[in-house]
Amino acid sequence: MKSELYNQLVQEILSCRKCKLHRYRKKPVPGEGNLDAEIMLVGEAPGEKEDEQGRPFVGPAGQLLTRMLSELGVSRGEVYITNIVKCRPPGNRDPEPDEISSCLPYLVRQIEIIRPRLIVCLGRHSAREILKLAGYRESEVHQISKIRGKVLRVKILGLDIRVVPTYHPAAALYNPRLREYIREDLRRAFELLKGRDNDKSERTILDYL
Repeated sequence: MKSELYNQLVQEILSCRKCKLHRYRKKPVPGEGNLDAEIMLVGEAPGEKEDEQGRPFVGPAGQLLTRMLSELGVSRGEVYITNIVKCRPPGNRDPEPDEISSCLPYLVRQIEIIRPRLIVCLGRHSAREILKLAGYRESEVHQISKIRGKVLRVKILGLDIRVVPTYHPAAALYNPRLREYIREDLRRAFELLKGRDNDKSERTILDYL
């Protein structure tokens, strides 16, 4: 049943014409990974290589992410990886609000199907949209530097989910100092799933602002 719902969703994404991005894309990028994954990694939008292959995080930033996961003993096949927007914005510009609003229902359905225990938000756009789904106002989630690496216990679509925001791997290509932050945040996320994280406190984003 889960695979049938997912395959139907993928077909809808592949044929989507809801926003102007369909005019520029080569291939939509629905996402990929384990449909029973406990953890979802959610980025911003596909880049050039992703647009060519129809797969998420396969360009330079994706290769960096894959290496970081491998260092933690995690394969891409164990997690589910997707983006807020499923088609590449021209020139890799930021997704525009109408493009995000058109595409966000697809992410909502992915969360409903996969039912993750934890979502890692890769970058500020992802953190903003995921936390808005949890009921936060945009003004509360606009600075990724203040909330990266924090464990936020939220409810999304009736599911109790932990959210861990971090920097986008693309940012670490230009600023190598960010790589250790991303590694640290990914490590913490997987420790949470394994019950190894000692922080049992209940926190919201307001505790960090």
